[in-house]
Amino acid sequence: MNEARAELKNYRQSPRKVRLVADVIRGKSVSEALTLLDFVPKRASLPIKKLLASALANSGKKDDLIVKTVEVNAGPILYRRRSRSRGMANPIRKRTSRVRIVLSHDA
Repeated sequence: MNEARAELKNYRQSPRKVRLVADVIRGKSVSEALTLLDFVPKRASLPIKKLLASALANSGKKDDLIVKTVEVNAGPILYRRRSRSRGMANPIRKRTSRVRIVLSHDA
C-alpha cells in the first residue's frame, strides 16, 4: 500500500479558517506535522491532528511518511435567520468543512 487516507466530514468551522492550519502541515513529514500542530494557536489544529493520527493508523506503517495532500473543501451550509427591524430577516450561513489527508512515501 503506497498511500494512506483519512477524511473528516461536516466539521463545523469555515473552510477558510481550516485552510490556514492545513497549509502549515502540507508537504511535511508526519512526525514534524504532529509537532507543529501542537503549537498552532487555531481551533482547527486539534481536529486536524486527530485526522492525521487516523491516517497514520490507516497506513499501518510508522516510518518516513509525508503529508502528500491536504484538501479542505466546503461542506453543507446550515442556513439560519437573524431578525432585523421592520419585520425583515438577514441570512446567517454556518459553514462546514470537509478535510481529506493523504499520506505517502514520496512527496
